Amino acid sequence: MEQEQQWRKLSGERIKIPIAEEVSNVLMREKEMGHEMKVCIGTDSQVKGKQTEFATVIVFIRKGKGGFMYIHNETTRLKMSVKQRMLMEVHNSIEVAYELCNIFSRYSVDMEVHADINTNPNFKSNDALKEAMGYIVGMGFAFKAKPEAFASSSCANKIVQ
Repeated sequence: MEQEQQWRKLSGERIKIPIAEEVSNVLMREKEMGHEMKVCIGTDSQVKGKQTEFATVIVFIRKGKGGFMYIHNETTRLKMSVKQRMLMEVHNSIEVAYELCNIFSRYSVDMEVHADINTNPNFKSNDALKEAMGYIVGMGFAFKAKPEAFASSSCANKIVQ
């Protein structure tokens, strides 16, 4: 999937180089500035009529000094159940995490994959919790679900509303 040209900053500025190259440049710059970094990747979605919009974010946290994020949007007309949509969100996040994980390792940056899935069984999204957790942990990534999954539940959520 050609995602490189679709990434942007929160300001709307488009990323004109492949996201892996951009992330590498960012981490090099942040390291030179003495910032200790952590990265959280998450996706949220919103059904709008016959379309479903997905927003995936890469959230960079400067420990104790704020943060910033990169955003990728995607729209599909596929009809999905809530569980399918939750697992598609997780898939989108893992795809990005997998593409970038070697860069995070090179710069010794901790990375988490956040799933917008409720740990409370009274919510429909909970149907996908076991599969999502197995998928993320099985790929070797740290997993966070609601209420700790702020990258998907807060950051990506604001993009698709």
